Amino acid sequence: MNNNPKNFGVIGVAGYIAVRHLHAIKETGNNLLASLDRFDSVGRIDSYFPESDFFVEFERFDRHFDKLKRTGTKIDYVSICSPNYLHDSHIRFALRHHADAICEKPIVLNPWNIDALQEIERETGNIIYTVLQLRLHPRIVELKNRIENSPAGKIHDIDLTYITSRGNWYGISWKGDVQKSGGVATNIGVHFFDMLSWIFGNVKTNIVNYSDPNKAGGFLELEKARIRWFMSLDYNDIPGNVKDAGKRTFRSITVDGEDIEFSDGFTELHTETYREIFAGRGFGIEESRRAVETVYTIRNLKASGLKGEYHPFLKTLS
Repeated sequence: MNNNPKNFGVIGVAGYIAVRHLHAIKETGNNLLASLDRFDSVGRIDSYFPESDFFVEFERFDRHFDKLKRTGTKIDYVSICSPNYLHDSHIRFALRHHADAICEKPIVLNPWNIDALQEIERETGNIIYTVLQLRLHPRIVELKNRIENSPAGKIHDIDLTYITSRGNWYGISWKGDVQKSGGVATNIGVHFFDMLSWIFGNVKTNIVNYSDPNKAGGFLELEKARIRWFMSLDYNDIPGNVKDAGKRTFRSITVDGEDIEFSDGFTELHTETYREIFAGRGFGIEESRRAVETVYTIRNLKASGLKGEYHPFLKTLS
């Protein structure tokens, strides 16, 4: 148990991923003093911090932070689980209140926002951390170690496939608005692109073969890898054997023809992320730059069609 518990605020506490942050705050022995969400279906808080305050209006949340400060109570961290396009604003809020920020990915939608936020870090002395939990997954760490010990100059061939079925609600929500979510490759793929560049190096070539609101595919050349990737929200893209098993999600990464299985072990990675932050090993905002640049480029490239290297799943869409 933490002998020096920290005080937290959470923005976006009604969202899907917020429960992992609540669990992480609790498991690491810290306190949630206040949370914010425009939606009030937040009974999940009772399982973790029933005594904490909750707000549906940002202005009152802001005023509460000021009140806490004036009465001698410091908010040490603000965990940000809000929609992607609001991350930049909510990080600024945290730093203005002299709290460190722990922000879900993508930390921002545009690369230049990173530079502006780093200026505020320097001005306030507070730190912006990002959640890059795949870097803590044991199988991914094992893969990174293996690649680092592979022969010098070896270029690895990778297929990345991620299909996570979404219903009609998705397109109506903020996630279906590319200006708010960044599009499918950003919203569901940014952590995969981060993981790949973390292991295989900087991007040399970035090509988009296919793109529509529900799916995208392309080719990435990194320093140590050639990657064909495909991401989709469409249940129809899931392989038949996976459908027959009653599953609505398909995740696959093959490296040089070998399947890298990492489907299990996700639930505790946010808690490990928090532990790393408290140990001084958290992932700072600069760590997120390559992935943000990659998905920004993907979002703004014109699809080239099925030319050159492309993911085999794209054949069924042509």
